[in-house]
Amino acid sequence: MTITAPAVTTTTAVRRDPTRNNARAAGIFYLLTFASSIPALILLGPVLNDAAYVTGAGHDTRILWGCLLDCVNGLTAVGSAVAVYAVVKRQNGSMALGFVTSRLVEAAVVMIGVVNLLAVVTMRQHPAGADPASLTVTANALVDVRNWTFLFGPGLMPVFNALLFGTLLYKSRLVPRIIPAVGLIGAPLLFAAFIAALFGATDQVSASSLFLTLPIAAWEFTIGLWMTFKGFRPQAVAALGIRNDG
Repeated sequence: MTITAPAVTTTTAVRRDPTRNNARAAGIFYLLTFASSIPALILLGPVLNDAAYVTGAGHDTRILWGCLLDCVNGLTAVGSAVAVYAVVKRQNGSMALGFVTSRLVEAAVVMIGVVNLLAVVTMRQHPAGADPASLTVTANALVDVRNWTFLFGPGLMPVFNALLFGTLLYKSRLVPRIIPAVGLIGAPLLFAAFIAALFGATDQVSASSLFLTLPIAAWEFTIGLWMTFKGFRPQAVAALGIRNDG
């Protein structure tokens, strides 16, 4: 009688990517900046474009929603940097910390603009017998402050974000190099748009500014999609010395 030894089944465990949650969180935060910033700009149109808004009639609900979305924009900007810090610091700790810092500055500047617009809403709802001309002057000054924060926040800080984060990703090869390359090319173009708007050569919202901003927008949207659905390249993660301790 031949006795056949029972077959030994070998189960190969699939090792979990230790950076997957970091990449997914950062990607989602990047995409949320798009999902919040564009509608916010549309919703805030009345207070930004109507010089007599503070003395007009109507509801302020859309302005409040726009301000809320701008807050989301600022918070997700910080979240995107914090989420990947533990990974990219393995490539260069100083640049990784700089990326977190630039995102914090961007969020802080955005919040300053939000507070100014909320002050305009308060003045509109509770004029307290103030002279309409004085209200208009004050409200327009607050809107001007918000416009400057828009220039120095979303209009300037993405330059540093792209240079820092793009360099970290390019050198580490955590994602295909073409993606951070777009950001590194777009950074000086966006800076040129910032300088042109700063000195009055162009408006912040104009065809030329839009053209110069497109590469940075493409970089941020693409890296958001890639990190959300693909994550970081396993070989690059291993090269950084990040192990799965789970």
